Amino acid sequence: MTEQPSAQPAPQRPIPKAGDLLALAVATARAAADLVRERAAGVVEVADTKSTATDVVTQADRDTEALIRRLISEQRPEDAFFGEEGEETGGTSGVRWIVDPIDGTVNFLYGLPRYAVSIAAEYAGEVVAGAVVDVAAGTLYAAFRQPDGSAAAVRDGEPVMVRPPAELSQRLIATGFSYDAGLRRVQAEALVRFLPVVRDVRRIGSAALDICGVAEGTLDGYLEEGLHLWDHAAACLVAEAAGARWEATTGAGGRRFVVVAPAHGYDELREAAVQAGFLPVDSVPGVVPD
Repeated sequence: MTEQPSAQPAPQRPIPKAGDLLALAVATARAAADLVRERAAGVVEVADTKSTATDVVTQADRDTEALIRRLISEQRPEDAFFGEEGEETGGTSGVRWIVDPIDGTVNFLYGLPRYAVSIAAEYAGEVVAGAVVDVAAGTLYAAFRQPDGSAAAVRDGEPVMVRPPAELSQRLIATGFSYDAGLRRVQAEALVRFLPVVRDVRRIGSAALDICGVAEGTLDGYLEEGLHLWDHAAACLVAEAAGARWEATTGAGGRRFVVVAPAHGYDELREAAVQAGFLPVDSVPGVVPD
């Protein structure tokens, strides 16, 4: 009997380096921000609506996401893609790009200079690189995860860190409101109970920039229901790397609720969110609606 050759194992795909993914995210986010900035200088009009009549999308959103997809696929054609404005596509590399081409579209539409390009790279279900560009200011926030799980965050190349400890009554917290009127009512009622226990609340209009504000220490915390993964994926890595703790769970209105705060003050802020009614009393981290 002739001995048959043993089957050879399939070649293993190399594990992508988070630093390389971050370099691509940064270059792509900067190119996308240039396009958004160019469009902001012209006439910005609503191209369509999504969940409600006030949840708008502009042609700039669509064109910017198309640019991001093209630039990434040219370098990494086997990666998956999950963006706000286009269909989710699969891949074979284990890497998925999570993209919000313009986070803060209504600000962009109204000419309010608080909107961002957000790009995150996820590998094996974990976000390992993220870049957020404040388009109007030109500021770049970035972070990537080291092989040991640690991460470092920078703003324009300089390290950033969360604010030092403070009493809850002295903390400045950012939030946002849903486009859905029913959920907005739940949020408003909770806000009435929440406002007296903190220094004040800001509504800036870009979740990514709010969360990066926690990372750089210009805010003491952030909480909001109604987010999608693309709204916070990159920014939450930046915040975590700067010393924050964050969680995605299900809010009182049944939607994805995200809370971010310096690790040293996280538990107190989360409890205040429960007491105010942003979160149900029995809320736990886990699978959340998108």
